[in-house]
Amino acid sequence: QDKLVESGGGLVQAGTSLRLSCVASGRMFSNNGMGWFRQAPGKEREFVAGISWRGDNILYADSVKGRFTISRDNSKNSLYLQMNDLQPGDTAVYYCAANRRAIASESRSSYNYWGQGTQVTVSP
Repeated sequence: QDKLVESGGGLVQAGTSLRLSCVASGRMFSNNGMGWFRQAPGKEREFVAGISWRGDNILYADSVKGRFTISRDNSKNSLYLQMNDLQPGDTAVYYCAANRRAIASESRSSYNYWGQGTQVTVSP
């Protein structure tokens, strides 16, 4: 069964770091681009970062550039998001997603598998 499971969220203070992980089971990780999205209360789910299957193309939302780093380990079917200098505006549920294609993409509609999400809360 294809499944994505996120972990690593938590409650932290502004200026600190967290590392999110996502493990894929089934066949979805093979040849799939992957991405991280987030959704704050009362807001639309928004793109955070995306990475191609080979890791040679990476995209970031302007709001996280220079602070967040997406990476993947295909041998472990795992996706990561290193988040540094977290701010209260980063508070959201973070979702891991698998793309239909091998590309990195900002388009939410291009992702067809989603994890259940992990909560990240940043206090001032």
